[in-house]
Amino acid sequence: MSGFETLAGARSSTTGVVRIGNCSGFYGDRLSAMREMLEDGDLDYLTGDYLAELTMLILGKDTMKDPSLGYARTFVRQVEECLGLALEKGVRIVTNAGGLNPAGLAEKLREVAAGLGLDARIAHVEGDDLRPKAAELGLTNALTANAYLGGFGIAAALAGGADVVVTGRVTDASLVVGAAAHHFGWTPEQHDELAGAVVAGHVIECGTHATGGNFSGFKALASTGSAGERGGSGGETVWPLSLGFPLAEIAADGSSVITKHAGTGGAVTVDTVTAQMVYEIQSATYLNPDVTTRLDSVELTQVGPDRVAISGVRGEAPPATLKVCVNELGGWRNSFEILLTGLDIDAKAAWVREQMTAAWGDRAPATVAWSRSAPPVEDPASQELASCVLRVTALDPDPKVAGKGFTAPAVEVALGSFPGLTLMAPPGPATPYGIYRPEYVDRAHVEHTVVHADGRREVVADPTAYLTPEELAAVPSAGLRPSPFEAPADTVTRKVPLGTFVHARSGDKGGNANLGLWVARDGVSTGSTGEGVDEEKYAARVTWLTKFITPERVKELVPEAADLTVEVFALPRLGAVNVLIHGLLGPGVAASTRVDPQAKALGEWVRSRHVHVQGDLL
Repeated sequence: MSGFETLAGARSSTTGVVRIGNCSGFYGDRLSAMREMLEDGDLDYLTGDYLAELTMLILGKDTMKDPSLGYARTFVRQVEECLGLALEKGVRIVTNAGGLNPAGLAEKLREVAAGLGLDARIAHVEGDDLRPKAAELGLTNALTANAYLGGFGIAAALAGGADVVVTGRVTDASLVVGAAAHHFGWTPEQHDELAGAVVAGHVIECGTHATGGNFSGFKALASTGSAGERGGSGGETVWPLSLGFPLAEIAADGSSVITKHAGTGGAVTVDTVTAQMVYEIQSATYLNPDVTTRLDSVELTQVGPDRVAISGVRGEAPPATLKVCVNELGGWRNSFEILLTGLDIDAKAAWVREQMTAAWGDRAPATVAWSRSAPPVEDPASQELASCVLRVTALDPDPKVAGKGFTAPAVEVALGSFPGLTLMAPPGPATPYGIYRPEYVDRAHVEHTVVHADGRREVVADPTAYLTPEELAAVPSAGLRPSPFEAPADTVTRKVPLGTFVHARSGDKGGNANLGLWVARDGVSTGSTGEGVDEEKYAARVTWLTKFITPERVKELVPEAADLTVEVFALPRLGAVNVLIHGLLGPGVAASTRVDPQAKALGEWVRSRHVHVQGDLL
């Protein structure tokens, strides 16, 4: 078993900061980002996050076709192009692109390095893959079963001299935690420092999310073009064509500054960082294998253009169990869309729906979900404005039922149903879908192992202190608001979109939807470094938001959640609330029949809802 004291002895620095960049937020992110991050500025480490719950399912299907796969193949292409540059600049690469086969990816990278004539030390971290133990652990029907590991395996690999560290399913933030823990020689007992690194890692893990990507305040990223710029005549809005990837400057005490390379697109502001802070966090305590992070302790400060400081982060001992991502094959799915045009839209939709239901008869798919887009406008000036779309999705264990058995009736009624019936695209075959579920296992069942570049195997010791479930439940997290907001009786209110001064970021966690809402600072600020912020108005808006958003209010704003469990957690230091809507996404993204299966646009919908706001807050 490795002793953490050996990591402290191998650290490279205990002073200053370590610069850790990111070049990927998901499997499919911008291929050029690795080279851009290496060429555009100085770094000590470069991380890349390629995994998500859905990605593990995709990689699981890859291994069914070819057991030698199971890793992010795009990462190999990036390394082919950039490994020489990384070695030349002394930048060490840490990635979870290994997915289900980190050993296979490490070996492939060695082949790449040899082909390039480069002497690169490549290590990998394994032990997360629990498929061989699935039956023993009661993880039934598992196509994939991977425990989320922490950062100390990465730290051990770096201490062993690795230039490139490949992992399987570590937590996204663990890539940064491992690099920082090695650099400063942190031990598992340094909870505040580890928690600070978790927050920094969480902010940069999704790439350009931290620099303005998917940001509800995106209009602030635009500039006014000069004559000739991009062929314009001057004065028009100019949008950034690409956003720079973020980096974290982490100090020995765990505090950090989030920034980006100079001259790259986008912006790093308190609002863009908050947007990622509240993304898919579930509650006000963020559980990681190395530490329980107190998100209600985080403070953000704009300390310069494109520089946001993160301070005050508190950490507690980690939970005793490890979360496991389990994916299983759920069956087969299919969908098609029918164009409805002109008058009598409701009657047209009802007729074709009855025809198809009758045609399916007792061979109807197990699940059939119907949805319709917005109705046509009055007196439409174009055919598109006169139309809407009827969408139907099927799920079934039998590919024939979800295939031609599902789509054939739509073709067969084409000449015998409502006027103007048009299929938006030819019917296609059914495709397999998976179902994600989280499980939890005792750490004793997981052997967190580093395979060093020289083939030496090293088992990483577990932490020695944990929070019990009772202690975890007692960690302060602000929690549910005790009472809803009530304006004074004589207050004049206006009905305006919630997004008038509230930003949002939303996403998925299995079948649950996360919705982060926070008061915009860009609406009460006049300077890039925070000058001119009306702190009194900002504080009043935060008080309003943290009282206004209750579980009951969320159910009003999102009628689909009326019968679901909704939790609301206040994060007043961030001017935010985090909302968890249980079950909104059904069995998860791969099986969801919602038009927005990952809840990525849920926040923008909620921002467009009209609410009553007292006049002095506007």
